[in-house]
Amino acid sequence: MVLPISDTPFAKLDRGYHAIEKALNYVAAAFLFSLMLLGCAEVLMRKVFNSPIHGQADLVEIMIPTMGFFGLAYCQRLAGHVRMELLIHRMKGRALWIFEFCGNFATLAIVAVMIFGTWQNFLNAWLLGDSSMDAQIPVWPPKLIIVVGFCLLFIRCTISFFGYIRLIRHPDAEPIGVPISPTVTDIAKSEAEVARDAIKDEIDETRIKGSGQ
Repeated sequence: MVLPISDTPFAKLDRGYHAIEKALNYVAAAFLFSLMLLGCAEVLMRKVFNSPIHGQADLVEIMIPTMGFFGLAYCQRLAGHVRMELLIHRMKGRALWIFEFCGNFATLAIVAVMIFGTWQNFLNAWLLGDSSMDAQIPVWPPKLIIVVGFCLLFIRCTISFFGYIRLIRHPDAEPIGVPISPTVTDIAKSEAEVARDAIKDEIDETRIKGSGQ
């Protein structure tokens, strides 16, 4: 019995890990929202009460790594990263997957080096008790988050590594576990759908106002 593509162990692994990526991306979004509230509170306290929040700059410095690095793997999975595609978008079939495989392998190597370097940086901050300049807040948590973010990205790239090997062997198979960049047609279609929904909502709102009168 041949399992459907969506029921294969590799597809389930990809979906399960993507669920973790989405959850951490929500955490990053929550930190971003909190940072916005902190900024508003800082302005209010400084301008209205002449009493700025002590350590506000330190808090911002600590929160920023979470916003950026908890979303790395999620961005990679959705092909949301910025890259040059002058040559890639002209390729098809096995040639495309080989080219993508080489890029993914290079990313794996770079991320592995970054994990080693950021781990050493975290250990130094942990052992030395390094803290922020103003409020003396320990700085090892954000440095650990950077390590975790790179590890999550490494796992995502490892999944893509095997996904590209599968596609090199079977170029016409359905892509699983690899980022697929949207085409110009896909972007145009998405924008058209958003515009259509906006027009529909505006028409419905106009009808409701007209019936109320």
